[in-house]
Amino acid sequence: MSKSTPISDSVLIVLTTLATKTEAQTLARLLVEQRLAACAQINAIESIYRWEGAVQQDSEWRLLLKTAPDRYAALEAAILQHHPYDLPAIVALPSSHALASFAQWVGEESGAQASPPQAEG
Repeated sequence: MSKSTPISDSVLIVLTTLATKTEAQTLARLLVEQRLAACAQINAIESIYRWEGAVQQDSEWRLLLKTAPDRYAALEAAILQHHPYDLPAIVALPSSHALASFAQWVGEESGAQASPPQAEG
């Protein structure tokens, strides 16, 4: 039987949506490169929502990000900085359990970048 981690050490799932696949890919790559998310998944979706008093329906792209809970504030700030929408949907969902080794990987890969080695001398 595999072990799962308790909620406090688990993976945070963060969702946002973008208008185009290219926008979703660009934002996903940026967030993973900046180590704010360990991984990103992109899916085509259909959204129906109320905006400025009218019901809208649009094709969008869902960006699902896996990160460590303590990286949420920095991840949210980066999404806000780079997102093209006036009011981006940014929703974080805690996971109740995750495979321990996967949660560890997410924490390592979404953690602050390691310092470069110091020169001897």
